[in-house]
Amino acid sequence: MLSINDLVRYLEESNAAFEIIPHQKPIVTTADAEGLFDLNKAAPVFVVKTESGLMAFMVSSQRGRIDFKLIKELLGFAKFKMADKNEIKERTGYEVGAIPLVGHQLPCLLDRKLLEFDFIYGGTGDICHTLKISPQDIIRLNPETRIIEW
Repeated sequence: MLSINDLVRYLEESNAAFEIIPHQKPIVTTADAEGLFDLNKAAPVFVVKTESGLMAFMVSSQRGRIDFKLIKELLGFAKFKMADKNEIKERTGYEVGAIPLVGHQLPCLLDRKLLEFDFIYGGTGDICHTLKISPQDIIRLNPETRIIEW
């Protein structure tokens, strides 16, 4: 688990294009971020459980409700559901609602819609800080990333 300082150091050493945005109000849901940044560019991170194990699922906030059954079928998984919060904490060190875009050590599924933006906004591991980062850096810094479209 990376602290904010560890995350900044990691991103700087990786030559990522990023900004850490501090805020007084915790952000746990996309609605909590209203007025802090462009919500169309928000990328919440969900942790899902598949037969292959846990995966970080980064979705464009423009998607609205996620159809897990459809995605499971499109990706060819036998199992695709939200992971248990205790299992997430045990595996990543992060609480649900605070999963960072990078540094979680999970294979990733990235919504192709996020590639339409120069920068996206998402978690840092701390609910009072938001990461603004290039989607290309997300792909580069999460080496097991699969881009998905639906």
